[in-house]
Amino acid sequence: MVRRKNAAPRRLNPVEMFDEPEIAQMKGHKIERDYVEVECGCTHGRLGDSCGFLRVYENGLFQINCNCNSGCQKENLTPTEFERHSDKSGNWKRHIWVTIGENKVPLEETPLMNYYDLASNEANHPTRLRFHRDEFVRCSRCKKERRFHLRSKEECRAHHDAVASKRWKCSDHPHKITCKDAEERAASKRPRGCKRSPICQGCPKCVCFGCLKCRFFDCGCRTCVDFLENVEP
Repeated sequence: MVRRKNAAPRRLNPVEMFDEPEIAQMKGHKIERDYVEVECGCTHGRLGDSCGFLRVYENGLFQINCNCNSGCQKENLTPTEFERHSDKSGNWKRHIWVTIGENKVPLEETPLMNYYDLASNEANHPTRLRFHRDEFVRCSRCKKERRFHLRSKEECRAHHDAVASKRWKCSDHPHKITCKDAEERAASKRPRGCKRSPICQGCPKCVCFGCLKCRFFDCGCRTCVDFLENVEP
């Protein structure tokens, strides 16, 4: 059963999931009040298998409790964190597997992915949302560049809409500035808020190529649509 890209994620009902033969056949399958649990793992070419227990909640949240050794206390990991804990990276849907019969089956090939909900997983870990540096937008009238802070979803939306508008002007800025206000000096524009370095010109810590803070479900632009359809959490 393959999930269509444009299909809304199904809302998990544990009893309903129990009725799905392929899920019920997964090793370690256990049904609880608000989630279904199965054994999972991630294989490293040199280090071997790291095993754990994947819980799929009714709101589409995926969490993994690691069981790679008796002393490991890693709990409530995201799939990406479990993948990294296993010294793998790049595509957790392909690298994390469950056991059906004698076969290790990647999550992307199982019905479990029909229940994954990106919004639920992002919302459950708000501190893991990517940091965004300040950006500038040029006024269509006075041609001055105006700074946008991108610390909240509302600020990100204001910047997103400003970039999309060919007629954006200073008076549209959320801080209600006007074209008469002075533009920041070149030296003042250099600090962009990066936590790694105040004069950073762009690094993996502050440059975001898409997350739920700066992409929007109610926006029909190609950037948002492509991200929400194809994002790898």
